[in-house]
Amino acid sequence: MEVIVYNSKGEDTGKKVTLPEEVFGIQPNQHAIYLDVKQYLANQRQGTHKAKERAENAHSTRKLKKQKGTGGARAGSAKSPVFVGGGTIFGPRPRDYSFKLNKKVKSLARKSAFAVKAQADKISVIDSLTLEAPRTKDYIQFLNDLKVTGRKTLLILPDVNQNVVLSSRNVQKTKVTTASQVNTYDLMNADQLLISEEALTSIQTLFDNANS
Repeated sequence: MEVIVYNSKGEDTGKKVTLPEEVFGIQPNQHAIYLDVKQYLANQRQGTHKAKERAENAHSTRKLKKQKGTGGARAGSAKSPVFVGGGTIFGPRPRDYSFKLNKKVKSLARKSAFAVKAQADKISVIDSLTLEAPRTKDYIQFLNDLKVTGRKTLLILPDVNQNVVLSSRNVQKTKVTTASQVNTYDLMNADQLLISEEALTSIQTLFDNANS
């Protein structure tokens, strides 16, 4: 699959690049994508939720009223879950939500995510992006030139570019990452992928090494 290469001003450079078939041309595995996204979201959870149960409630254990003769239901401790301020029945406890996922499944999920975007024509390749200084205005202009303003974009670079990262940090619906750090969730969450020409090579090398 060939795509046009644009410069940072959104102009056609006259070049075309072929997206690696073994990454962007595979049949997407939807279940692998689901598992990888599920793991990513699970890892974001702190799992610090906690409710006080009956044994942890700071109430007296004195019997509230005599057992018989009041005309009402029998009652023991004020810690009982049936009373306001009593313990919580089966309340949440701290737990770890993370789970293991095989490397090959994660690799397949990322390739599948790239393939989904390629089939939907949601990939734009740029020759390079260099900003002389961190300026949000320059990054917004870059998005305007590519006609992707207001859409969720993911810019993939070969290496960390501090000026680009800082320039994009205050722009809504956009994220900057590197080829080695890209994950399935970010790929699927983006409306448009902006991939630098060098990052394409890095992506292919990354998957080649994973398969070897």
